[in-house]
Amino acid sequence: MQPLSFSVNAVTEVAVLTTTLTTTLVTAASEYANKINLIRCSNITDNDATVTIDVEKGGTHKMIANEITVPANSSVDIIDKNSSFYLEETDLIRGGASAADTIDCVISYDKIAD
Repeated sequence: MQPLSFSVNAVTEVAVLTTTLTTTLVTAASEYANKINLIRCSNITDNDATVTIDVEKGGTHKMIANEITVPANSSVDIIDKNSSFYLEETDLIRGGASAADTIDCVISYDKIAD
C-alpha cells in the first residue's frame, strides 16, 4: 500500500467589493479543493454598510451571508475556523456590498491538491 500524497498551500486573497454580487473572491482550480478558513469583511468608511456573500456550486448560487451589517470602521467575520467549509474544484465564492468601495474582504484558505 502506497502512502497518500497531496499538497497543502496556505493562501490569502484580498478584494474590494462592488455594489453587485459579482466580485469573485476565490475560485477553486481544477484538481484542487479549498478549505475556507476565514472570510473577514472590513468597513473602511464612516457609515454602516451591508455585505452579501454566496457560493456557486455546479452553476447554482447559494447564500452564505445575506445583507450582513458591517458597522462603520469595523470588521465582521463571515466565516471563521469554527464554521470553515470546503470549496470543491471549479466552485467559487462571490461578494457584494451595499455601497461600492466600502468593504474590503480578506479570505484565508488552504489550497489542497491530490
